[in-house]
Amino acid sequence: MKWENKIASNALWSGEISNLRNKEHVAEQVSQFVKNGDTIGIGSGSTSYLALRKIASRVAEEQLDILAIPTSKEAEMNCSYLGLTTTSLVAARPDWGFDGADEVDDQRRLIKGRGGALFAEKLVMASSPKTYILVDESKHVTKLGEKFSVPLEIDPRAVHIVETALGDFPCEEVHLRMAAAKDGPVLTEAGNFLLDAKFHHIGNDLEKELSAIPGVVESGLFIGYSVEILTV
Repeated sequence: MKWENKIASNALWSGEISNLRNKEHVAEQVSQFVKNGDTIGIGSGSTSYLALRKIASRVAEEQLDILAIPTSKEAEMNCSYLGLTTTSLVAARPDWGFDGADEVDDQRRLIKGRGGALFAEKLVMASSPKTYILVDESKHVTKLGEKFSVPLEIDPRAVHIVETALGDFPCEEVHLRMAAAKDGPVLTEAGNFLLDAKFHHIGNDLEKELSAIPGVVESGLFIGYSVEILTV
């Protein structure tokens, strides 16, 4: 299978194709935000990939000069295939960005990280004046954490430290995320482990409290960021 076919298969045929028309509409909307000279944070997921294709089409047709800051190796390879020039947070700061989410509540608080790129995603989002979050109706929840656990990216040496510390939180259960296609735990792009923690209640201070645990690199809670929710 050619690489471009693999991209399309992974991004568009991951079990969510029934609302493809709605996703295309939101992708087109996002592509219209692009201005010449923009630096854009690029997220992952099926709708984000559609938006990236629309953006690449505009760039080619209108000869726009933009830079892309991908939040994962997947996003980086997608940008490369679509002919977009990439850069990093070391060299540039995004003017805006777009990404998906696993859960969104009515306060625009997010859970992200099922794809394992939460650390880079948070760095890019924290650097962006605005991030457009592209989600379908299934991602909207009345109580954050009702469907998914909160991912925690941790230093491998800190597994027991973090597990013990979580005992002081309103935490129902904690699991080390295991790989499906190899033996052992999932490794992030930075070589860290992922713990998935289910909480009784997620307050606005929980993100900071989790980040204060020694060994926690980042959490999948995104609270208080400048985001606009676009629902497909």
